[in-house]
Amino acid sequence: MKKKILFILHLPPPVHGSSMVGKYIKDSSIINEAIDSKYINLGTSRSMDEIGKNSFQKIGLYLKIVFQTLKQLMFFKPDLVYIAFTAKGQAFYKDSFIVLLAKIFGKKIVYHLHNRSMAERQDKWLDVAMCKMLFKNTDVILLSKYLYPEIQKYVPENRVHYCPNGVQPLSGQISTRKKENSQEVQVLFLSNLMKAKGVFVLLEACKILQEKRLLFYCTFIGGESDITSEMFQKKVNELGLSETVHYAGKKYGAEKEQAFSEADIFAFPTLNETFGLVNLEAMQFSLPIVSTLEGGIPDVIEDGKTGFLVEKGNAEALAEKLEKLIIDAALRLEFGQRGKKRYEEKFTLKAFENCLIVILNKLIK
Repeated sequence: MKKKILFILHLPPPVHGSSMVGKYIKDSSIINEAIDSKYINLGTSRSMDEIGKNSFQKIGLYLKIVFQTLKQLMFFKPDLVYIAFTAKGQAFYKDSFIVLLAKIFGKKIVYHLHNRSMAERQDKWLDVAMCKMLFKNTDVILLSKYLYPEIQKYVPENRVHYCPNGVQPLSGQISTRKKENSQEVQVLFLSNLMKAKGVFVLLEACKILQEKRLLFYCTFIGGESDITSEMFQKKVNELGLSETVHYAGKKYGAEKEQAFSEADIFAFPTLNETFGLVNLEAMQFSLPIVSTLEGGIPDVIEDGKTGFLVEKGNAEALAEKLEKLIIDAALRLEFGQRGKKRYEEKFTLKAFENCLIVILNKLIK
């Protein structure tokens, strides 16, 4: 008889790292053929601009989550409860109550942590007390060894399991811009327009590059969040970047892949990141990447081999590394090819699924 797992996780919309991983798990034939699975969507926001805001609709959705959890705990009777626990903001308390229900029913629990905020809670006595209770006798799945210091106060290493994220392979053949005939290097940023993703830092770097009279064009793609299109354009105008920077809105599917295929460099100067799925997508397209020494990103990008990693928030350092790649086409090609090989060896969706099912089987035996 198959073992039973109750997956309580985030599903899109909105589209972000945790929700995409949740979708990969829910759609995985490798996981669902081996395990008797039930799924509950832990999300209460339906768009990026709703995240962090309270509303009556969210209260209703949360009560529905509580009811669904109780129902599955009572009647499905899982051998393991998997929770994509959120350590960030008010969601920490919302998710904590779901965990408490599972603990009351005496269920074995594993957390899959997709975000980073545990360090921020160490000065609050209530949060510390809650963390001691929440993490007691539970296992944790982390995306990278670089993330363990944030939870080592509560979880011994023998209860920590590492499972790097993976992304879906390319959906099809995408036409590629004739890069060899173009002197203007295309830089791409693809993520939600958020201050935490380093949007304004990249704009400052673009200003530095423009002042050096380098031939480049930077395209920003992603949904509006705490930075609206109006705020973005105002900053572009203030910095005098209207000729070299463009916001192209949201792109999905073939349009998104086309944007990757037409780029020469991928820039992701995030200020707060756990892993950075979008870097994996860029690696599929053989793009050299300039990102930050943040979260598990150093496990993904080999500094000086597949891209460059800079201190977060440092526009000068970001501009310096972008300049190296803008002026050296051979280096772009070398980094990009190495990055694609690294993706194929370590970060495919199949590699993620196989790693996760090994961990889950270990926990329920």
